[in-house]
Amino acid sequence: MSVRDKVVVITGGAQGVGRYAARTFAAGGAKVAVADIAPFDNVVSEAEALEAEILPVKTDITNEKQVESLMDQVYRHWGRIDVLMQPAGIVTHFAVGSPRWPRIRSMPGDFFKKVIETNLVGTFYCTKHVLPYMEALNQGHIICFGQGNVSEHRDPNFVPSIGSGTYAVSKVAIRAFARHVADEEREFNICIMSTSPDASEGAGGRARAEGGRQTGAGVPGRGGGLVTADSPEWARHQDRPVALVEDIGDKFLIIAEAPMEFSGHQVRVREGKLEIASD
Repeated sequence: MSVRDKVVVITGGAQGVGRYAARTFAAGGAKVAVADIAPFDNVVSEAEALEAEILPVKTDITNEKQVESLMDQVYRHWGRIDVLMQPAGIVTHFAVGSPRWPRIRSMPGDFFKKVIETNLVGTFYCTKHVLPYMEALNQGHIICFGQGNVSEHRDPNFVPSIGSGTYAVSKVAIRAFARHVADEEREFNICIMSTSPDASEGAGGRARAEGGRQTGAGVPGRGGGLVTADSPEWARHQDRPVALVEDIGDKFLIIAEAPMEFSGHQVRVREGKLEIASD
């Protein structure tokens, strides 16, 4: 199996994890459509350097009409959509300099709504409007970015990340969303999964973790966070080990080729092999 010549739509593709994903799919020979509200200069130049076809489409994923237009433009340009990857979202990048979010008791309602509308409702809009194109092909892959579960507090070593509650709620909800949509679309051979951009699944990330990444209530983001090309430069040169987006490797390409038995599951990649992650 290969992603060569497949049409891949990546939300949040102009920066961060989405930009990295666009580059890896471009390197794999895919035709890449990137949707974002941020400037596209970097991701377009990277894809063009790889001699890949790329289509940038300015899109606010919280606007259903814009999402519908995105899918229509991609279809009109290439005549099909094979993969939808959805890393776009508002994230808690405490570890790389973003301010910590307020606790629920102090959180403005508009901020809570913005996170849920971007992360969860945006995933809903993009999934909803790509499905007709994939159903017409009787195949497709949808990669949602959900993670976490509601039982992690049972782990005696669990350290809470105060301020990340709203983000966590949106991501657990996305996991549930992917599972239920997978049931609805199984008859169309559309494989719908959720995953996380966890670089520790790759060899590089594991080495950094074994090198002593700090965790604890006083460490931003529980010592986590993923450093990308769009993170501040100092984030790559901290005293404590950091996880780099490059540690992800070809994870997203592997997930985009998953057979149907993975549909509805949370998935991860270890040693280049796709696995179902346990709850």
